[in-house]
Amino acid sequence: MSLPSDRHADATASVVRYYDTHPINETQILRALADRGIDPEAVTASELSLHDQDHFGGLDANDLLIAAAGIRRDHRVLDVCSGMGGPSRYLAHRVGCTVVGLDLTESRVDAARRLTQRVGLDDRVSFHLGSALDMPFDDASFDVVIGQEAWCHVPDKARLVAECARVVKPGGVIAFTDILRRDGLTDDDMDRLAREMTFPVLGSLDGYRRLLEESGCTVELAEDLSPLWTRILQDRLAMYRSLGGETARQFGNERSAGWDAAYAFFVGLYGQGRLGGGRFVARRSAAA
Repeated sequence: MSLPSDRHADATASVVRYYDTHPINETQILRALADRGIDPEAVTASELSLHDQDHFGGLDANDLLIAAAGIRRDHRVLDVCSGMGGPSRYLAHRVGCTVVGLDLTESRVDAARRLTQRVGLDDRVSFHLGSALDMPFDDASFDVVIGQEAWCHVPDKARLVAECARVVKPGGVIAFTDILRRDGLTDDDMDRLAREMTFPVLGSLDGYRRLLEESGCTVELAEDLSPLWTRILQDRLAMYRSLGGETARQFGNERSAGWDAAYAFFVGLYGQGRLGGGRFVARRSAAA
């Protein structure tokens, strides 16, 4: 589950371009707040959390991950591929823990920092620009590592999981959800997903389980979320289509139309049973 090294750089650049022109962005979030009559200069963490969760299942998915990982107030949590930081802020506000976000895209990191300052959580939540394949953190420096539907963009799954295992403490937890390949996904499907959705390589339920075990972790949960996500994604496609005009104003008609076609194809693969999803919880060996 990895790419040759000469393709890593291309995959990295594609991900940055993808998120620099993503329909869910800081401008869109602030506009949505204003449309609800909420002053963006006086927004609360609870109000912001209704608009900044760019993952499947929203706040409920965050709560499930908190419970599955056993995240507590005294924990230091790393959010790998943290985007604009919605889950990171939610964890800090909901649980009271300290959260560090790591993301590859500078525009997302900058937006995450500004949004966090708006709601006064920058004393508990910080964001770093960097690669999930070479994390700028010491060994065993986090109690919990999390991720939500973002590791699909990472080109080397084995190295990603090994880095997560390196930075989590012995006895600590790695808990994440991700987009997974299923039987029937063709090479042509994968080529289009790589080109349009920047998924260079996709993991599988058994593949992630194996990588976690090889990195010295005991897998406590490997849950198939495919039926649930198939339903959720129909609503997400409708949501993105409702943003088509705004996306066109920000990034042009071509990007808006391209996004619609790409996301419709992506959602269609779930309906055909070729894509799925999984939730994983693994504990690093206390003897590591």
